[in-house]
Amino acid sequence: MTQTTVPKAVKTVTGGSAKRWRVPRHVIVFLAPAVIIYTAFMVYPLLDSLRLSLLSDEGVFVGLENIRELFPGGNLSNTFFNALGNNFMFFAFHFFVQNPMGLLIAVLLTQPGLRGQGIYRTLIFAPTLLSVVIVGFIWQLILSPLWGIIETPLLGKTATALPTLSLMSVWQYLGIPMMFFYATLVGIPEELLEAARVDGASGWKIFWKITFPLMLPMIGIISIITYIANLNAFDLIYSVQGALAGPEFSTDIMGTLFYRSFFGQQLQIGSTAVGATVATAMFVVILIGVLVYLFGFQRRVTTYEL
Repeated sequence: MTQTTVPKAVKTVTGGSAKRWRVPRHVIVFLAPAVIIYTAFMVYPLLDSLRLSLLSDEGVFVGLENIRELFPGGNLSNTFFNALGNNFMFFAFHFFVQNPMGLLIAVLLTQPGLRGQGIYRTLIFAPTLLSVVIVGFIWQLILSPLWGIIETPLLGKTATALPTLSLMSVWQYLGIPMMFFYATLVGIPEELLEAARVDGASGWKIFWKITFPLMLPMIGIISIITYIANLNAFDLIYSVQGALAGPEFSTDIMGTLFYRSFFGQQLQIGSTAVGATVATAMFVVILIGVLVYLFGFQRRVTTYEL
């Protein structure tokens, strides 16, 4: 008679055939600290912000009245949609400039026979390790009309301030997508590429027919990470243009709007209700983007085992 071994994670209920799963103690021990910290610093503040957005500054329940202030006809409508539009433009620069450049550099660094790959990767990734305050200060000196390299005040004009800040951020964080794409490229079997070359495929055809489809899952991951990071952006704008996000709020994004709304700035009085409402709007916009990625992109992409 063969003896059946019951897995440790399964406990058989006496007197019946039903089985229920039991999480091993060592899993709980190792996960508990991370779950507690994440709940205390992420989940609880998020839920509390949602709660505060339904209250007035006096703690009176007002329902969706604060949310309505962000839509057309509300007092914050123009400011909110200006910040939201700037945020999407900030994201567009990273999506259409930073990520394609990261992919191009990664492809170049994986070319056979290239010397000094480690040096190039280090130099490109190095700005990512710098403080945002240092990056902002350095670029302010470089772009200063008085002692910089150009006479045009790019950070002082409404038409050029946001694109300039976006490119500064692209320069700093270009190394992140480059490293992700590089890691994916080096994981593609050389035998697969060599077989395509033997069949007479050109380098361009190999990239579009073999390399690019294999990289689509990573491209999707990088895209959603870029989206979330840019919708949460704050530090670069604040360090260079201040909380007022000048000139004339042309660089105002959701992060700076939240800061002014919650803490106040100059003649503007801070409001916990308004600040929580802006934070809730940020969460909803990010959530919509994540859901579009999960159900509109990830489920349609084929993942190959390499």
